[in-house]
Amino acid sequence: MQHRPHRCVDPKRPFRAPRRSKRGAAPYALIGALAACLLAVPALASPPSSISSKRAEAQQVSNEINGLNANLSRADELLNLANLKLTSVKRDIVENRRELRIAKANLAKSRRTIAHRLVTLYTNSTGTSTLELILGAKSLDDILNQLDTENRVSSVDAQVIGQVEVFKASVKEHARKLAVEHQQVDHLVAMRRTQQHAIEVRLGERRQLLSSLNGEIAQLVHQQEVAQMISAQRARQSAAEAQAAQQQAAAGAVVGATAQTPEGATVVPPSSYGGVVGIALSYQGTPYVWGGASPGGFDCSGLVMYAYSQVGVSLPHSSYAMYGMGVGVPRDQLEPGDLVFFDGLGHVGLYIGNGLFVHAPHTGTVVQVSSLDDGWYASSYVGARRIL
Repeated sequence: MQHRPHRCVDPKRPFRAPRRSKRGAAPYALIGALAACLLAVPALASPPSSISSKRAEAQQVSNEINGLNANLSRADELLNLANLKLTSVKRDIVENRRELRIAKANLAKSRRTIAHRLVTLYTNSTGTSTLELILGAKSLDDILNQLDTENRVSSVDAQVIGQVEVFKASVKEHARKLAVEHQQVDHLVAMRRTQQHAIEVRLGERRQLLSSLNGEIAQLVHQQEVAQMISAQRARQSAAEAQAAQQQAAAGAVVGATAQTPEGATVVPPSSYGGVVGIALSYQGTPYVWGGASPGGFDCSGLVMYAYSQVGVSLPHSSYAMYGMGVGVPRDQLEPGDLVFFDGLGHVGLYIGNGLFVHAPHTGTVVQVSSLDDGWYASSYVGARRIL
């Protein structure tokens, strides 16, 4: 992450060499001081390759997590389908058992009816003969009807008991098939659960790895921020020394002139809390929670307040109140740790350098990094404050 370089002299006023005086060595001393200042400003290095590699690794793990989430969703639905099938088979088994009970009851009833009829026929046959049936009949049709009735009764009884036996055999065969299907579906459900568990374990491992990588990245960013902050402070110190040398040289070179701060220059005390940036960045992804000011969830001022509290600085939990803290900072002098305000002071974030800031935007989002040049933020930017 790169910072805007700090100039050793006021960028609004071009540098002019002071007029020569009788003390001819002064201009050369000034030029030497300015050269020392320029040499003291460290070259801005690109982000360490370790950060880039860690971020690439984190992105790869994040992609794996997305794939595992999709697999887990499919596994959940397949398990649901298997459970539905299992429920259906269990319901069929219950219905089959009920039908088997009915079949057994019908079979027992049919057997009792047939047994009763056989007893009746046998009893009647002992006192009645075919001759008596013929002699006792009123006509030939009467004889034929009585003989046909007995034959039909026997035929119907045999047919009923046969049908009941067939139904009973069918129910038993259905029960056998259902038992096999139940076993197969039980195995399918167990297999789906095993698959789901394996994905969940893998997903947990990937999430843990991603969390570890994000922690390492945050630590590396924090270390880089600290190093850049130290470099910036050294550059500002060198610039201040060069400016003092310039003023001293100008005072000695021009008779009657007095040292003055260049017109329009704004001197802002250096930032002492660049380290809060690493703290805030370590909570990227934390959900926005209205009124939140803890790792469980943040609102915009809650994130800023919490980050500063970790370095022993107490800030109010209100973006409006925060604007009254510290000193104002021109946008071209922003440094890591400065508070940046938007939307009529209704929103606040922490500047992290290179035109970026970290913040908790609004309900439904998470702690994230945005650019000051993005449309809404650029148009609603109010100003910045530096905590001293």
